[in-house]
Amino acid sequence: MKEFNYDLDYKNLDLCAHPELYRVGRGEQGVLLVEPYKSEILPHWRFATPDIALESSETIYQMFLDYLADDDFVGADMARKFIQMGFTRARRYANHKGGKKYKGAVPDDKKGQSGAHGREELPRQEEDPIKAESARIFKQKWDMCRENADYIKLKETHRKRYQDK
Repeated sequence: MKEFNYDLDYKNLDLCAHPELYRVGRGEQGVLLVEPYKSEILPHWRFATPDIALESSETIYQMFLDYLADDDFVGADMARKFIQMGFTRARRYANHKGGKKYKGAVPDDKKGQSGAHGREELPRQEEDPIKAESARIFKQKWDMCRENADYIKLKETHRKRYQDK
């Protein structure tokens, strides 16, 4: 499997028109890069409270289903990534007041990429129950995405067609 390609000019690239360039990668890689999906999904992505997380996750999950209905794997995968990011960011804020997980700034050559990049993880604080509930809400939708038979089929087709070459 090929890794997510961070070297493409995502600001000027429409991956809806060029799905052959899309690489799933791991986890949330590329979630804030891939257009037009970032611009379509990001305005709906929120997790501050359980009510907000519920509305956000339901909206983005419906987008996921709509992309699947259009046989748009890239869109469905990006919606899945936003839902996954709703879970991971809400968990981060549940564990670290202010959401800061690592000590120090992200190295300049790693901006836009997830990971510690050699930085020390800060100690967890007392869990914020509101953010923990927001995370639980997104986790339910994330599980639904990963288990969706149409998503699994489109992902396999995409990888065979474009990534395994």
